[in-house]
Amino acid sequence: MSDHVSTLLAEQKPETRREPRTGGGPPRRPMSEYVQSLMAEVKAKNPSEPEFHQAVEEVADSLSLVLERHPEYRHAKILERIIEPERVVLFRVPWVDDQGEVRINRGFRIEMNSAIGPYKGGLRFHPSVNLGILKFLAFEQVFKNSLTTLPMGGGKGGSDFDPKGKSDGEVMRFCQSFMSELYRHIGPNTDVPAGDIGVGGREIGFLFGMYKKLRNEFTGVLTGKGLNWGGSLIRPEATGYGCVYFAAEMLATRGQTLEGKTCLVSGSGNVAQYTAEKLLDLGAKPVTFSDSTGYVYDPAGIDREKLAWVMSLKNLRRGRIEEYAQKFSGVEYFAFDPKVDHNPLWSHPADCAFPSATQNEINGKDAEHLLAGGVYVVAEGANMPSTLEAVERFVEAGILYGPGKAANAGGVATSGLEMAQNSMRFSWTRDEVDNRLRLIMKSIHEACVGTAERFGTPGNYVNGANIAGFLKVADAMMDQGVV
Repeated sequence: MSDHVSTLLAEQKPETRREPRTGGGPPRRPMSEYVQSLMAEVKAKNPSEPEFHQAVEEVADSLSLVLERHPEYRHAKILERIIEPERVVLFRVPWVDDQGEVRINRGFRIEMNSAIGPYKGGLRFHPSVNLGILKFLAFEQVFKNSLTTLPMGGGKGGSDFDPKGKSDGEVMRFCQSFMSELYRHIGPNTDVPAGDIGVGGREIGFLFGMYKKLRNEFTGVLTGKGLNWGGSLIRPEATGYGCVYFAAEMLATRGQTLEGKTCLVSGSGNVAQYTAEKLLDLGAKPVTFSDSTGYVYDPAGIDREKLAWVMSLKNLRRGRIEEYAQKFSGVEYFAFDPKVDHNPLWSHPADCAFPSATQNEINGKDAEHLLAGGVYVVAEGANMPSTLEAVERFVEAGILYGPGKAANAGGVATSGLEMAQNSMRFSWTRDEVDNRLRLIMKSIHEACVGTAERFGTPGNYVNGANIAGFLKVADAMMDQGVV
């Protein structure tokens, strides 16, 4: 067991400490003194940001392998510079609701790293949004964007505004107020936001309209736009499709396909919907969906008719997933219980798991349940949905585990393709975009596999993704000097 896991255990109350892991694969490398010192500094400088600490720790642990071979990166403090955002923008967002009441939310934009291109990353509108969560997302985005092979830096932003239950007029007024400050900090060659949780086509439309009015220009400053005003085909589907393509590439290393595989999918938004759609295309059987209230388990499988119903429920009626169990027979609904220390969705027997909801939805106990239930493929559609303990379980078990920065990079990759089409004032066909997405996901998979082998940890997609993403950014930063 690694030193950093021991440190985490020491910080827990005695009654909740984990016993040392035995068996199930080779032990992880001890964390180097350099990384231990780095993490102590990160936690001291960024208190009360556990998600950010977690994201940095996972990457730093992998990069011990690189920093031993390349002391020049340590001398130039490359990792320390990547950890520190280039710019953090925090602003108030006042707006008026339908009752005439003034509301105030916080707006953020984290411009993390621009070494290989303009900042690129989504906007999240959700009550849980805070500085630490957005810093973790922006940090992850740097490596994810690097893996796509496209010239994009990393950024992230959003607000603690909750679009659920709001009228179109309220969402419009909020988005216009939000953009009235954000527009000063973004641009097609500076920072190109996209959608994320709570920011879909409706929100992107309102945001783009206000940007265009304020700047008096029509540019590709946002991605995820409508098809008739600069959007790209396949963009809504890209994260889910790409995640499934990555899982298929992982299975191919063992001479297998997704045909006939039973799959657990969490979430019921954009990523989960198109993950399920592509799973059906490739002959797999998704059996679960979830939202913030609970989840449904459909042992017969979620077929195309049922999926179309879910898309209508979530995208048009904005209903709750519980209604699925009321609509279709043979379906079980489980309400989430906050007192339970695990997510029972991950306890059903299956071959593959596609966590597509939010961060840290799979903890150590959930990982054990997945492994016990026969799951040997985990491809992350959400950003950092697995805790450090869960990641350790997967790596030690030797399953095919695709971390989010690799497996869900299809969304931002297709955003990059949308940027390219905007620059050319040209649109590719659906097949052209889909083929490019497939090739990008194949390239990401090859980079992860090749890099993991090169640094002595074959089959470890975590190390492969972290190191491959780091090297491109690090070399660009070395070329550009201390800036």
